[in-house]
Amino acid sequence: MATQQRPFHLVVFGASGFTGQFVTEEVAREQVSPERRTSLPWAVAGRCREKLQRVLERAAMKLGRPTLPSEVGIIICDITNPASLDEMAKQAAVVLNCVGPYRFYGEPVVRACIENGASCIDICGEPQFLELIYWKYHEKAAEKGVYIIGSSGFDSIPADMGLLGFIFNNYPLRHVTLTLELFHQGLCIHDGTWKSAAYDFADKSQLKKLRNESHLKPVPVVGPKLKRRWPVSYCRELNSYSIPFLGADVSVVKRTQCYLHENLEQSPVQYAAYVTVGGITSIIKLMFAGLFFLFFVRFGIGRQLLVKFPWLFSFGYFSKQGPTQKQVTLSFVSRSLKYISGIKYIHIVTQPSPPSNSRILSSCKTEALYSLRNNSPFPFFPPQFLAKTTLLCLYEFDHTKYFMSGIMQYLSF
Repeated sequence: MATQQRPFHLVVFGASGFTGQFVTEEVAREQVSPERRTSLPWAVAGRCREKLQRVLERAAMKLGRPTLPSEVGIIICDITNPASLDEMAKQAAVVLNCVGPYRFYGEPVVRACIENGASCIDICGEPQFLELIYWKYHEKAAEKGVYIIGSSGFDSIPADMGLLGFIFNNYPLRHVTLTLELFHQGLCIHDGTWKSAAYDFADKSQLKKLRNESHLKPVPVVGPKLKRRWPVSYCRELNSYSIPFLGADVSVVKRTQCYLHENLEQSPVQYAAYVTVGGITSIIKLMFAGLFFLFFVRFGIGRQLLVKFPWLFSFGYFSKQGPTQKQVTLSFVSRSLKYISGIKYIHIVTQPSPPSNSRILSSCKTEALYSLRNNSPFPFFPPQFLAKTTLLCLYEFDHTKYFMSGIMQYLSF
């Protein structure tokens, strides 16, 4: 695919949405960086021109670049209109897809990108969608020579790349346990994550069926089996209670380890992920929220209520408005990484840093364009690609201290 034949090197699809506006700002910030010698032609895409224009104007005001709106293209595109998706994909070398939940809106974008020779990157944290897209479109993407790259944000770049960083540096790992610690100014999460969780939990049987039909070989356990924590446990290293992390990290890491074992003869690493929740008061709130969630998610009308009133059923943890700009600015995440190498036990705690999907996705975009412009080969699983990238060993990207972060995630996932 020759990027010179397309008017835009990248298009941010869903730029006026909650996540899309932050991705747009980060892409714009990267383009106006004094370290960049030349800027790349790019565009934003969505249903409403006026909303897209306002997003660009806000980014221009924050970055102090009043000419930004006139420098960025605007594409009118509707997820329910396949023809408009095709037209968008024809104009882009890389599409940054910020329209979720992906189980409902992700596949049409993937299909349009493959059919029209564009690569696609998203920040999906939904295991069922990620695995379905791989088994359904992997061969088609390979034939077209394009990248379809999922989970390229907070889920699951830091976890998977941190682990791969150790492996590629010849650490003989056996067990890895990652614990996320959140520092927040009145924690509030956008309800897109809540919607995805509701439908994923309700459809767990389909994910199990998909995995059975894929005939994947089980990953062998090397050494003693990793001992799992209780559903609620106390993390001494971070002085806080923790629960299992319900994102896509475990699924993503497991598939990577499966590939490394089968194709590169790497010894598979056992992995577990947890997130801190604070003290006893937070535990009680989460217990009640969890009970409500698990009861209502079993019924169609219950899921509708969960989706319609996220603030009520999550006890304030999720809302349709999402976090304010102040909450985003003052929120940080630290990672406690414990691993066993042979008989050695090591514990690492990273410095607190903003948990930014937009910054990670922006760096993924940079690496995708680098590969496309340099006619890199098109492998279709992360380790093949990551071993050849320029960003694998970056410990810091744009002042965000992610542990081994900043790399494209899944090829054709």
